[in-house]
Amino acid sequence: MLKIAQGAEAVLYQDGNQVIKERLSKGYRIPEIDEALRKFRTRREAKILQRLDEIKFPAPHLQEFSDKRMSITMDFIPGEKLRDVLEKGDEYQGLAKELGMKIGQLHAQNIIHGDLTTSNMLVAPETRELSFIDFGLSVFSDKVEDKAVDLFLLDRALESKHYQLYPQVFEEVLKGYKESYPEAGAVLDRFNAVMKRGRNKKR
Repeated sequence: MLKIAQGAEAVLYQDGNQVIKERLSKGYRIPEIDEALRKFRTRREAKILQRLDEIKFPAPHLQEFSDKRMSITMDFIPGEKLRDVLEKGDEYQGLAKELGMKIGQLHAQNIIHGDLTTSNMLVAPETRELSFIDFGLSVFSDKVEDKAVDLFLLDRALESKHYQLYPQVFEEVLKGYKESYPEAGAVLDRFNAVMKRGRNKKR
């Protein structure tokens, strides 16, 4: 198995066409709390991947999970990170609009990704379709506030990482979001309020 990534919460291995994600134990947590948290988050991520499979959303297909080993086995998705494609800059408008449409599809299912960065999206080599990965922080929620914060975090990530394309890139995201999500208006109203809160905190 080849180790392909490690974050604060988990380590990822590739084994052929599979990716195995193992949630790491945290030594600073009380062991019983650590186990309960990892078990809960493993189950929740597996449930979200199952739901994405049901609605045919482009994301890793769940093969199996274990809340004893705290692991999830899923399909490996080939592709280039959206982060790297956007840095080339030549197809950002279409990809940004598609990104917005896909976020709208998630929010219509009351799925909050929780970590919308361009490192967590892949561009397929031939079709150029976007797939989303890393649902480790994802939750089910019908709250307008949670959906607005999801967009706010993406906005901050785009301004920080892709400042040369900002704000045009986020404007394209919003176009796609409005097209795919009938309740986009309420979320964007709240998004503007979240933006104001964010600006006030900087002062």
